[in-house]
Amino acid sequence: MGNYSAYATLAFGSALALFLYPHSVTGVLSASNRRAIGRNSAFLPAYSFLLARIAPLGFMAIAAGVDKVAEYAPLFKQYGPNFAVPALILTIFPSWFAGVAFAAIAIAASNLWMRNIYREFIRPDCTALRVAQMAKIVSLIIKFGALVFILVLPAQYAIQLQLLGGVWIIQTLPAVIGGLYTRWFHDRALVLGWLAGILAGTAMAASQGFRPIYPLRMAGWSIPTYAAFAFLILNVIVVIALTPIFNAIHAVRGVDETRAEHYV
Repeated sequence: MGNYSAYATLAFGSALALFLYPHSVTGVLSASNRRAIGRNSAFLPAYSFLLARIAPLGFMAIAAGVDKVAEYAPLFKQYGPNFAVPALILTIFPSWFAGVAFAAIAIAASNLWMRNIYREFIRPDCTALRVAQMAKIVSLIIKFGALVFILVLPAQYAIQLQLLGGVWIIQTLPAVIGGLYTRWFHDRALVLGWLAGILAGTAMAASQGFRPIYPLRMAGWSIPTYAAFAFLILNVIVVIALTPIFNAIHAVRGVDETRAEHYV
């Protein structure tokens, strides 16, 4: 029973979280019209399938024997399999191209910040020159942060942050679905539900050593459950419970600025 519930909630929760990640919905956010949104949404499962094609890089690293290269031995001892793909890039490509490949990750992250956060919410009137300058600064910060992460923090933090990412991103699901399909949910209730899910999920993950499965105890039963999914339920309960309360006290709602022509 335990393994079944753990696997089922992990699979379902991961599927819900997948399309909430920014890199999974970039094609939708950048669409020029609703036909493009439909087309891009249809291709998103294919994109998700292609993500799995990253796995053979590990086999390529083994075939290339990167774990037997003397200069990489200390890094493999410290970081284990996490260093396999970087070692593969360093082994099969010239140094200048390896630098380009690693820098591309930071550049993509900085562009994501500039286009979807800085220009959208902080400086909507910024010029193209300002965008380019800020992208370079953010890219430098990301590179420096990555260097500090590698040199200072324990290697297992990379896995722990990935697991926490699933716990955190899925807590946006009620707000996303609620905002798209109904105006019944009160925006303040959605925020408090999100906050409850984030705090409870993070505390649970820390108590379990950041393992993804949490022993949920109910009526004397211990049911192994994917942590992100368990606290998504808490999130939804908080939203449903608080919405009538905020409506009863006539709490001010946010303004929906969507207009009919946005869908054309």
